[in-house]
Amino acid sequence: MNIILIANNSERARKLTLTKSNIILSVTLFSFIVIALALVINFFSLRYADRIESPLLRTILVNPQEQRHQKIQMHLQDNLNIMASKLGQMQAQLLRLDALGERMAESTGIKTHDLLFREIPGQGGARNDALSEDLTFVEFNQKLQELSNLLDERADKLGALDSLLRYGRVNKFVLPSEMPVDTDWYSSGFGYRIDPFTGKKAFHEGVDFAAEIGAPIKAAAGGVVIYSDRHPEYGNMIEIDHGDDLVSRYAHASKLEVALGEVVLQGQKIGEVGNTGRSTGAHLHFEIRHKDKPQNPSKFLKKPS
Repeated sequence: MNIILIANNSERARKLTLTKSNIILSVTLFSFIVIALALVINFFSLRYADRIESPLLRTILVNPQEQRHQKIQMHLQDNLNIMASKLGQMQAQLLRLDALGERMAESTGIKTHDLLFREIPGQGGARNDALSEDLTFVEFNQKLQELSNLLDERADKLGALDSLLRYGRVNKFVLPSEMPVDTDWYSSGFGYRIDPFTGKKAFHEGVDFAAEIGAPIKAAAGGVVIYSDRHPEYGNMIEIDHGDDLVSRYAHASKLEVALGEVVLQGQKIGEVGNTGRSTGAHLHFEIRHKDKPQNPSKFLKKPS
């Protein structure tokens, strides 16, 4: 193969002859240079990739393998962030369950230190490496999700049970079940009777407890005082609203010790037995009314032991 070279400032032409061996040698030398340059670029990309500030140089020098490695690291970091978020939610759920468990234990009278809510339950057993396997990432994530679902289910059930226990405990103190005086018999029951003043048949809307003047009158249940004053027929009278349209009435007292709007607790002294108003002797007239209709107090009051 002949190549003729002609210069502008020279009248002579030069001829260059390329043989087959010269062409092979040139191709080999070019390939060697390309390979050497690639190795040099790869070396600098691995050693100094994090120091390169130019985006163009980073695009040229950072090899595809390094890019794949960065993508894998980013994917793992994203998964770790998701798992950390789930772990935080589970820790919050465990704290909620601990609080629910302690409150339920207190409601039922169980000693909380017997249940060890704040401690990890003991586990143990012999080690057997032959039958043990490492969890894969997919398996670990699945177990984490299953545990989270179980915690949600347990929290819902414990919450419902706690609400029932608290409702029952509240009802225990707002129902007028405490005896208003320390006695074990009625001097006059609920229902129709002969009126001691007229001698005619009349409906008695409460019960009368015979007691000495000055004997303490106690609130049959907790509530708010809605009446504490003189009444033309009941004498000194107190009414307590227990909620749900349930009211208890205490009449013929000699002394009133609570004021209108005052909050009282079950068993709290609210007055003293007397003989005021339309009364034939010292006693306490006690009524329970629901939506202003008289109810038989014997259905509510606990029998004295």
